[in-house]
Amino acid sequence: NRNTRLFAVDNDDPNPGGLNQWEDENDRKKSFNEIGFFDQVREWFASDEGKEDVKTYTTSLAVALLLRLLIIEPRYIPSLSMYPTFEVGDQLAVEKVTKRIRPFSRNEVVVFNPPQAFREIVGDSSRKAKEALIKRIVAVEGDTVEVKSGKLYVNGVMQDEPFTAEDAAYEFGPVLVPPGDVLVLGDNRNHSLDGHIWGFLPAENVIGRAVFVYWPPWRVGTNGMY
Repeated sequence: NRNTRLFAVDNDDPNPGGLNQWEDENDRKKSFNEIGFFDQVREWFASDEGKEDVKTYTTSLAVALLLRLLIIEPRYIPSLSMYPTFEVGDQLAVEKVTKRIRPFSRNEVVVFNPPQAFREIVGDSSRKAKEALIKRIVAVEGDTVEVKSGKLYVNGVMQDEPFTAEDAAYEFGPVLVPPGDVLVLGDNRNHSLDGHIWGFLPAENVIGRAVFVYWPPWRVGTNGMY
């Protein structure tokens, strides 16, 4: 009858019901795990998630590099020349801002690029000639400094130095620190290649002031830094 004819289904109709054919989008794509590594990378970069991650990583890297270049950077202690203030393996933060706005003072610990006199002693081709050094400022421009009987004298006054490992076993000076320079010595006075051997340090060579040890955990702090 008519109703029967209206709802009859043609057995030859490839799409009974008249709906458009469709398939899951994932069925038309290869599984992410089935494509090559470089194709995976390209798909990740093209995705919204990948673009957002790249933006986040790029911003974080830029901020980190800016901080290291202008504000603060990590340093590693490779020797015992500053013992007992620092031990081999200590990692410390070096602050690079205040050197531009505040003059250096006695007893401050600084990291610096080696002066020409140091490079001449160790050899310009030596790896040490290119590595930054860390020492303590014991005298600034205009000071008269001398080491005698194991003690440090600045402008005729013996200095109290509780941070040193032992009394110096050498004599030095008296010398006048010239303008624009400082004199630096290691706290481990008898085991340090420092200013009593190679002379004065140009203040412009200073990278920054050591502000605190952050590793290892049991040595975290500012002990011995002024």
